[in-house]
Amino acid sequence: MGERVDSVVIGAGVVGLAVARALALSGREVMVLEQHDAFGTETSSRNSEVIHAGIYYEPGSLKAQLCVRGKEVLYPYLAERGVPYLNCGKLIVATSPAEVPGLKALMARAEANGVHDLQLMSAEEAKAMEPALACEAAIWSPSTGIFDSHTYMLSLLGDIENAGGMAVFNAPVVGGRVREERVEINVGGEAGVKLDAALVVNCAGLHASRVAQLIEGFPADKVPETRYAKGRYFTYSGKAPFERLIYPMPTADSQGTHYTRDLGGQGRLGPDVVWGVELGDYDVDEGARDQFWQDAVKFWPGLEKDKLYASYAGIRPKITTPGVWADYRIEGPAAHGVPGMIQLFGIESPGLTASMAIGEYVAGISGD
Repeated sequence: MGERVDSVVIGAGVVGLAVARALALSGREVMVLEQHDAFGTETSSRNSEVIHAGIYYEPGSLKAQLCVRGKEVLYPYLAERGVPYLNCGKLIVATSPAEVPGLKALMARAEANGVHDLQLMSAEEAKAMEPALACEAAIWSPSTGIFDSHTYMLSLLGDIENAGGMAVFNAPVVGGRVREERVEINVGGEAGVKLDAALVVNCAGLHASRVAQLIEGFPADKVPETRYAKGRYFTYSGKAPFERLIYPMPTADSQGTHYTRDLGGQGRLGPDVVWGVELGDYDVDEGARDQFWQDAVKFWPGLEKDKLYASYAGIRPKITTPGVWADYRIEGPAAHGVPGMIQLFGIESPGLTASMAIGEYVAGISGD
């Protein structure tokens, strides 16, 4: 039997930290285990840092509910803690007449999700906001924004520690087993320790399926296959003409190759979607420049191709196949039958926006 602990959260990405914070604030003793030497080194640090409104997701889905709720609590938290952010808004654009009906469908979906502040704009109205834009029509989303995700995660970690919790780095989970009403976790191999926990929450992100499979006694049929899809970014080296974010119509797999910016005003395009990659493949092929330019020039006709350069990439933990939408899977004992375990699978975008709401959700089912 290992050292007895109350709650273990596996993974110190943004979702793991937000979950640990919510558990700690609910009065639980929390230990976060992270295999790397710092927090947020994978998906959490390789994204667009966008605060999403909740427009795209299936009404009633966890993605929709948690994105909308996450945005509601995130902005006040950032302001209270002094985390840099910018509520810049975004335009979703139809670049051909055939895409205009899709904007109206997105408006209806957003309304069903509780997003009531969108405005359908004519091309002239959108161009009055962003003169360099080309479109047939657009949706204006005033509640979309960007923020400093690293400072946010640092703040979450501070909240955990202030509530009596702790994070342990260089602490990979290498095994474990279900023991009656508790779960034993093996940390760090032979030189590590065993923990005997009342609650284990798997927030391992890219590694969530593998970690679940390591726990002896957890049903294999409750672990989805995780497929990896890379999203690449190209940075624009000149001064971009947009103050707001510009998104094309979404595809079945993503929100399309869009224009975002950082808090310093540096513009970038991405991410695209490349299925079937290996973990750790963060290469960005310079040869993809042509495709990025072709996608973006539809809404940015003045885009200079030679000012685009390969920047960075992230990897999404997909629990679906190309072209098929999938919701988050956040499952406690009621779903899988194992006391003391909560599994989080397929936590991709809008996970950053939804992080605090995911924490609330997990804390809410932790006593089931």
